[in-house]
Amino acid sequence: MAIKTYSSKGKKLYEVYVNGFDARGKRIQMRKRGIESIKKAKDLEFEFERDLAKIKEGSVHERWGEWLEECLKIMKVNYRPSTVYNYEKSARRWIQKPWEDKELRKITNMDVHELIFELIPAEVTMHTRKYVLKIVKRIFQMAVDNGKMDRNPALGLMVKVPETPKKVLTNSDAETFLSQAKLTNHRFYPIWALALFTGCRSGELYALKWSDVDMEARTISISRSWNSKNGFTSTKNQKSRMVPISDELMVFLKQLRLQRGKEEFVLPHLQEWTRGCAAKVTRSFCKAIGVTDIKFHDLRATFITNLLARGVPLAVVMAIVGHADMETTNVYLRQAGVEIQGGTDKLGYKLPGDQAAQILQLVR
Repeated sequence: MAIKTYSSKGKKLYEVYVNGFDARGKRIQMRKRGIESIKKAKDLEFEFERDLAKIKEGSVHERWGEWLEECLKIMKVNYRPSTVYNYEKSARRWIQKPWEDKELRKITNMDVHELIFELIPAEVTMHTRKYVLKIVKRIFQMAVDNGKMDRNPALGLMVKVPETPKKVLTNSDAETFLSQAKLTNHRFYPIWALALFTGCRSGELYALKWSDVDMEARTISISRSWNSKNGFTSTKNQKSRMVPISDELMVFLKQLRLQRGKEEFVLPHLQEWTRGCAAKVTRSFCKAIGVTDIKFHDLRATFITNLLARGVPLAVVMAIVGHADMETTNVYLRQAGVEIQGGTDKLGYKLPGDQAAQILQLVR
């Protein structure tokens, strides 16, 4: 802070200059020249100092970029590493640039709509837009919960995604798939077989131990999962469940037990499986043997639709595969066509028989 003198056209004048920092730590400078008296210069200096103090002590409204950093730190305490990683990756890719310096409290419902439907490039799928909106809603809701905002501006917005038919193996394809895998002694055969006879997720199979298999009770306890970012954790919906062992599976498990010897885990932890390449390996094998080119997770879909198509109650299938939401299982139910079977049997008309068709021809 300073008052300096200088001359202009033979007249003595004063310059007042003060500097400091605002509440964000950004440097603030105030300067005025051409003041005619020292008293006016001192009065102005006093006013500048007061204004600077107000700016420094003023309330700070967080910007999107600042809250995102804080939000990710909170998430690291409450969420799995994989969830935090996915949120951060998507937020920085799709949201950071357009909203980096926007104040949280000034972001409106229209801003969110513009981001999702206009600022994200046209070639991006609706699935991705839906996921980005989910992240935006979650981050805003955390801001509301932490007193940063009064309302969530993303509420009420939706991204409608067309239901994508799930790829599954037909019964004949499934038998061809398993027989060819066994015949060629494919390294993934035991993994694929267990997936098709239990409907378990890849991570659940990876974490499965022999201590989870009860041969006498004919059940498999599913209580853990694994992925490269989280390591061994609880299942996707945080709940344990039991999978019944069928006669076919019992024979397979007894043979596998002998092969695995004293190994703790039921299945071999192949490098490709550990690196997350199971989908690629599965699809490649399907193409090689000429069946539907599915991914690894589609083995689970095959299991679910097969049970539903054979009349296993929806609630039972949900319990076996660990679906917490009925709508998730309903997707497979619609694909299996169970709800509509026999629906056209009660039509009030029929196709003419051969005799009726001959009589009609004679009349003409």
